[in-house]
Amino acid sequence: MIKKWFKTRADIPLIIIMLISAFLNGYNIWQDKYVNTYYTTAVASMLQSFHNFFFASLDSAGSVTVDKPPVVFWIQTLSAYIFGLHGWSVILPQALAQVGSVLLVYLLVKPSFGTMAARLAAFAMATTPIAVAVSRTNNIDAMLVFTLLLATWLLFRGIRNSKTGLILAAFAVVGIAFNEKMLQAYMIVPALGLFYLLASKFNWKRKAVTLVGSAVVLLIVSLSWAVVVDSTPADKRPYMGSSGTNSVLNLAFGYNGLSRLTGDQGTVGNRGGERTDRDNIATTNSSNTNTDQAQTTTSSDSTTTTDDSGANNMATGGFGGNGQGAPGEGQGGQGGPGGGPGGNSGGGMFGTGEKGPLRLFQSSLSGQASWLLPFALIASIGLLASIRRRNITQKHKEVIFWLAWLIPVAAFFSVAGFFHHYYLIMLAPPIAALFGAGFVELWKQYRERSNWLSWLLPAAVLATSVFSWFVLQNYNDTIGSGWSIAVLILGIIGTVLLVIARMKSEKFTRFAIIASVLAMFVGPVYWALTPIVYGGNSMIPQAGPTQFGGGGGGMPGGNDRTRGQSANGQQAEGTQTNNQTNNVENSSPDGNTSSTQTSTDTEQKSSTRSRGMGGPNGSQSLDQKTLSYLQKNNTGETYLFAASNYSTAAPYLVEAGQKVIIMNGFVSSDPVYTVDKIKALVESGQVKYFMISGGGGGPDGGNSEVTGWIKEHGKVIPTDEWKTTTGETTTDVKATESGSDTTNSNTNAQNGQGGPGGDERGGSGTLYEITL
Repeated sequence: MIKKWFKTRADIPLIIIMLISAFLNGYNIWQDKYVNTYYTTAVASMLQSFHNFFFASLDSAGSVTVDKPPVVFWIQTLSAYIFGLHGWSVILPQALAQVGSVLLVYLLVKPSFGTMAARLAAFAMATTPIAVAVSRTNNIDAMLVFTLLLATWLLFRGIRNSKTGLILAAFAVVGIAFNEKMLQAYMIVPALGLFYLLASKFNWKRKAVTLVGSAVVLLIVSLSWAVVVDSTPADKRPYMGSSGTNSVLNLAFGYNGLSRLTGDQGTVGNRGGERTDRDNIATTNSSNTNTDQAQTTTSSDSTTTTDDSGANNMATGGFGGNGQGAPGEGQGGQGGPGGGPGGNSGGGMFGTGEKGPLRLFQSSLSGQASWLLPFALIASIGLLASIRRRNITQKHKEVIFWLAWLIPVAAFFSVAGFFHHYYLIMLAPPIAALFGAGFVELWKQYRERSNWLSWLLPAAVLATSVFSWFVLQNYNDTIGSGWSIAVLILGIIGTVLLVIARMKSEKFTRFAIIASVLAMFVGPVYWALTPIVYGGNSMIPQAGPTQFGGGGGGMPGGNDRTRGQSANGQQAEGTQTNNQTNNVENSSPDGNTSSTQTSTDTEQKSSTRSRGMGGPNGSQSLDQKTLSYLQKNNTGETYLFAASNYSTAAPYLVEAGQKVIIMNGFVSSDPVYTVDKIKALVESGQVKYFMISGGGGGPDGGNSEVTGWIKEHGKVIPTDEWKTTTGETTTDVKATESGSDTTNSNTNAQNGQGGPGGDERGGSGTLYEITL
C-alpha cells in the first residue's frame, strides 16, 4: 500500500527537499543548551504553573511577561513538557515549522504553475539563509511565517472550492498569528483581502459580506487574549513586559507596532534615560573578544582552553547571548556603527543598513533573504506580461497575491527604524514562490523565442548572478575570493550559453540551465549552511560566514566596538579592550577587515566551531555555591530569591528549575514592583533573599525606591559565604547532576564572572537577607 502510494502520489524530489530543510534546521541544535535565554526563561516559568503558562510569565511569581504574546511560547512549553526543558526541545517547534513552510509553499505553487515550479519554490524556501538561521532558535518568526502560509493555503483552498468556511478560517489563523507576534502578522492582510476580491467566484455582494465577516473573525481571534488579559485586574496577573502602561493593546500598537516603524524603543518603564529593552541588550550580549582565546579553565590535573566548553566565554553576571561566540567580538563587522555581518559597514540601527529603496540590496541585509530577489522581480514581468483587463487568469491573480505580500513587506523594511535581520524571513515565501513560478514561465517564453519576453530568462540569470557576486565579494577576506569569482563566471557562462542557444542552437541549453541554477543557488545554499558551519547567535540570529556570536551591528549613537558591552555581565559601557580598539583601527574604509585581521578572525571561527553553541555563559553561569547557600538557608519561603533583573534570575530558573522572582522585568525596564509589594512578600514569608545587581534602569539595576528599601532593611551577606570568589574551585552543575566529580577552577577576575547576580557592568552583585 505504502509502496503503491509512493509510486503514484509521492513527489520524491519534494521529499528530498524537505529532508534537506530538516537537516538545515535541525542538525546540531542539541548543542545549543539555552538558545534565546530570555524566551527559555519564560518557558521555564510557564512550566511551573497554569497561571504562568497562560500569561507567558517571565518569572515564577507571575510578576512580568515577556514582550510578545503567548501562542509560540505555549507550543514551546508543551514541547518542553513532553521532552524536558532543553535547548533542542524549545527549538524543535520552529525547526518543524520551517519544514512545514517548505511544504506549504510547494502546495501553494503547484496547482497553477505545475510540479517543477513548486519544487523550485520549495527549494528556494528551504535554502533562504535567514529562514534557516531563525528556525534553529526559539525566536518566534519561523512559526509566524508557517502560520501565515497556513492561512494563505486555507484561503487559496477556500476560493478554489468556493468554501466560505475555509475563507473565514484563513483569517482566524491570521488572528492566531497576531497572538504570536502581533502587528507583524497583519503585514499580509492586504494581500489576502486583494486576492479574495480578485479570485473569488462569488458575486460582489457575497464578496463584501464574506470580507466583512472575515474582518470580524480576524479581530475577534486577534484580540481574544488581549481582552482577557487587560480585563483581568492588574494585581491578579503579571505586568505586561515592555508595554509601558501594563496593557496588551499598548504593547501591540506601541512597542510591537508603531515603534518598529519609527525606531522609538523607549517605554514608560525605562528609567535613567537608558534604553533597556531586550533588543538593545541582545545586540551586545553575544559579542566575542579575541582575548578569550587565551583564557583557560583548569581542572585538578589538567589545563584546557576555554574553546572546548565555552564555559568561561561569557561573563556570568548575567546570561550572554546564546550564540557560539565569546564576548567582545560583535556580530557586526569591523566597520563603523551598525556594521553588518562579515565586516560590512551597514549603518542603521542594529546594522540593518541605511533607509531607502535599495536597503534590501545593501551589504548589511542582502545575504539574508535577497539572493533571488532580482530574479523574482524580473520574472514577475514575464508572469504578468500576458495580463489583459478581460483575461486575468488564476496564474495572474496568484502572482498579484505574491507581489502584494512582497512589495509592502519590502517597503516596510526599507524604511523601518527598529527591526532585526531575522525579521526578513517575512520576505522568503513570496520570493520563493515568484522564483519557482517565474523560472518555469521564463523558460517557456525562452523556448518560444517569439518576442522580447524570450530574453527575460538570460537577463534574470545575469542580474541574479551579478548580485550574488556582489554579496559574496564583501566576504572575500573571510571565505576567499574563489566563491564570488566562481559564481560570477558560472552566471556569465549560463547567460552566454542561453543567448547562443536562443540565437543558434539548442544543444547548449542543458548546460546553460545547469550553470545558471548553480550560479543562483551557490550563494544562498552556502549562507544557509553557515549557522551549522560557523555557529549561530540564538538571541538575534542572522546568516553569513562571520555572523557567529554577535548582535548585528552597533547601537544607536555608537559602535558595538566602542560602546562596550551590555548590562548582562558584559564589559562596561564606554570601555574598550585593546583588541576591540585594534578591530576598529584595522578595518578598511568600506568596513571590511584588513589583511592584518584575517588570521585572528580565522582563529576565532575555529575556536567558535569547537565550542558548539554555548549556553548562557556555559554551565558556569549557575554558581553552585550560591544555589547551595540559598537552598540550605531557605526556611520555607516560596521563592529561592528575588532578583533585580531577568539576567540574574535566568540560570536558577532554567538550569536549576528553582522558583525565582524578577522584580523589574528584563533589565529593569518595567516598573513591576513597589516598596509595598516587596514588603508584603517578605512579611508573608514568600521571600527573604534579594540579589541586587548594577546596571539597567535606575541605580543598582532597578527601581531606586525598591532598591533603597532593600538596602535599608536588608542584611548584607558576606560574599565569601555565598558566591564563588577568585581562585575558588566551583562544581559544574551539569557534571554534579550526572554523578561526575569533575570540577572547574574558575578565576572570576579572569573570566569576568561576578557570580550569579554579579554586576552586569563588571562589578559584583550583593545578596541581602530581609526578615520583618
